[in-house]
Amino acid sequence: MKRKEVGTTGEKLARDFLKKKGYKIRDTNFRCREGEIDIIAEKKGYLVFVEVRTKTSSGFGSPEESVTFAKKEKLIASALTYLSEGKNLPESWRIDFVAVELDQKGKPTRIDLIENAVSQD
Repeated sequence: MKRKEVGTTGEKLARDFLKKKGYKIRDTNFRCREGEIDIIAEKKGYLVFVEVRTKTSSGFGSPEESVTFAKKEKLIASALTYLSEGKNLPESWRIDFVAVELDQKGKPTRIDLIENAVSQD
């Protein structure tokens, strides 16, 4: 699979996974000057910004390990931009990660949700 295909597959699997867990998807691939947010959803009064990381091998670490400090900073800045532009949004928000691992045929071998993966501190 090409890199873009891997990412697209991972994001679709993540959306389906989140829906099954009770998340309501509001938006996908939100882009702003600060960066991009893969999925924006709502659950239990929270606006949830979701970063999806998809890997086909563990050669360079797990999906979770691929999120750098700089990426976390961009996620926070992008979330704040979304919040400043939005209307009728929940007051509470957080950033979650969905880690997706695929086999060589593109089938999921692992999908995990990490809630509150990034804090503003």
